[in-house]
Amino acid sequence: MEILLMVLVLLLLIGASNVIQRFVPFIPVPLIQIALGIVAAYMPSLHHVPLNPELFMVLFIAPLLFNDGKITPRDELWKLRTYILLLALGLVFATVLLAGPFIHWLIPTIPLSAAFALAAILSPTDAVAVGSIAGRIKLPGNILRLLEGESLMNDASGLVAFNFAIAATVTGYFSLSEAIGSFFVIAIGGLVIGALLGFAVIWLRLLLRRLGMEDVTLHMLIIILTPFLIYIAAEECHVSGILAVVAAGVVHAIERDRVESASVRLRIVSDSTWSVILFSLNGLVFLLLGLEIPGVVAKIWEDPAYQNGQVIGYIFLITAVLMILRFLVVLARDRQLRSSVITALSGVRGALTLAAAFSIPMVLDNGSAFPERNLILFICAGVILLTLISASTFLPLLVRKSEETGDHPENRAETERTARIAVLDSGLRTVREEMNEENKQEGVELVGEYTRRMQQAKFEGTTDIGQAWRAMVNIRLEALKAEREVGERWLYEERITPQLAAYFRASLNRIELLLTNRVKFKLLLLLAWSTVRKWLKGRNRIPSLITPSDPEWDSYKELKLEAIQSAITRLKQMENEENRDAVLTVLADYRSMALQYQNNKRRSGTRRNMSFQRKELELKAIQAERNAIQMLYEQGDIDRHFAGKLRMDVNYREASLFESQEGH
Repeated sequence: MEILLMVLVLLLLIGASNVIQRFVPFIPVPLIQIALGIVAAYMPSLHHVPLNPELFMVLFIAPLLFNDGKITPRDELWKLRTYILLLALGLVFATVLLAGPFIHWLIPTIPLSAAFALAAILSPTDAVAVGSIAGRIKLPGNILRLLEGESLMNDASGLVAFNFAIAATVTGYFSLSEAIGSFFVIAIGGLVIGALLGFAVIWLRLLLRRLGMEDVTLHMLIIILTPFLIYIAAEECHVSGILAVVAAGVVHAIERDRVESASVRLRIVSDSTWSVILFSLNGLVFLLLGLEIPGVVAKIWEDPAYQNGQVIGYIFLITAVLMILRFLVVLARDRQLRSSVITALSGVRGALTLAAAFSIPMVLDNGSAFPERNLILFICAGVILLTLISASTFLPLLVRKSEETGDHPENRAETERTARIAVLDSGLRTVREEMNEENKQEGVELVGEYTRRMQQAKFEGTTDIGQAWRAMVNIRLEALKAEREVGERWLYEERITPQLAAYFRASLNRIELLLTNRVKFKLLLLLAWSTVRKWLKGRNRIPSLITPSDPEWDSYKELKLEAIQSAITRLKQMENEENRDAVLTVLADYRSMALQYQNNKRRSGTRRNMSFQRKELELKAIQAERNAIQMLYEQGDIDRHFAGKLRMDVNYREASLFESQEGH
């Protein structure tokens, strides 16, 4: 029960981390999850399970690397194969040979063989951490592919070097020729077994399909079990399970189109299922890392044998050496200073490093304690945090500066146009996915509208769109003031009931709330308090929606038509040379609303239901657009400024939707 409670708490924290990241998008999700893991470590009721390195590799690293091998573009990786091998093999072994003696010189109490082991587990970059950083920052395409390929391959080389260094420390025996031979056997054996087993799984699925077994659940079960079984099988054969699952992922990607082309449903279910699995596993990796950090830090922090400032200095010096070595190797190959700095900073270490450190044995063969094991764990945790923080802090500045130096107006306009089309396409896809027999007519109309908007976006410039939308929103707010004045006058003249006036004001407040992001939360609090206060005083409730079937519909319709006419008059008075386009756009909206109210008669239940279907469809599409805007921003495809412009566009259309649907 305690373990179940811990799992539930961790899953809730994963969800909370993504909610928090929406409010602080400049902080990457891994850092938020590590922080939440540290907080969870101090929860007295939370059962803490010690990190088991072997179980961690099977449950988390295997499926994540299998998916990375499946989705990473193979053609681009093949073009960068020499560069990837240079980092995955050359840099790892150079780090072990150079950083190891440096660590031993810096901390003499760590034997040379143990220093080699520490350098080995600090040398591989973490695929999960790299993917998270790259997802938030728009890294250049060649650097991104290089990092992905490196992180797929360097885990095996780093772990092999680590295992031999640990064995040398524990037994006191080391043979270079045996180490080199074992490395090739372990690496090549892992690739071969992974590829063979990957093809075997594909053959099994093909056989089941030929036998008429198209059950999606069965095929999904096979796909989910594949990385776990292949990793375990490879490790049982004493070869690299990491390279085995990577090879199986690549094989699966090669055959996926041919195997799944006949089952669109299987592909949809597979993508959806894997997205949930990967979302959970990625979050759990960093939460578990956060859970382990307090225990690791406490052992050193509370030990009087260590000076806290000195051990922190060790972390900074070792991290600096790792980054300098990485920078020099990349610079020697790339010969471009900026890209070399970006690639060096992108070498983020992650949970794999700490998991390997926890696998260090407690004692040597002679029965004595493993030298400085706690300090090694502390240094690993510190390097992980420092590389994550430095990448999160400096990479956005470097990448943004790189973009700005070559950021011509036409390039910016094209980027923004592409983003606008992507947002509209997200709404269009949502409409098509949500269409059914009941809302088919409304869906077809919406598809046509989205298609027209996308066509307009393809040919319109977008550099001044933010200023235009701000002007339009300000004009619309002035029109709302004119509407509000009509409502107050009608209430003063007792032409409407207080309840109807309250409903009219609430509808205008809702439109204003959607148009003004800056006061959104303030208005929400005021509206909530107003509603609670009226309820406490026992007043009559404001009607949730007035339709043509309500007794007060005629009065409300007359009020709305006069309010619309007052807004139109106010807009005409405001019109000048500078704001003519914006005024004409808002005028067109109000005239459309006036026609809707003038032509609106009491409708049948079926027609009212169709109007509800249209509103529901469009609201889902609008929410999909908001999600797309957030995703584009988090991926670095658009900046905060343009994301705000796109949100303003969506808010304006949502406000128009609520007002135009008022009487339906």
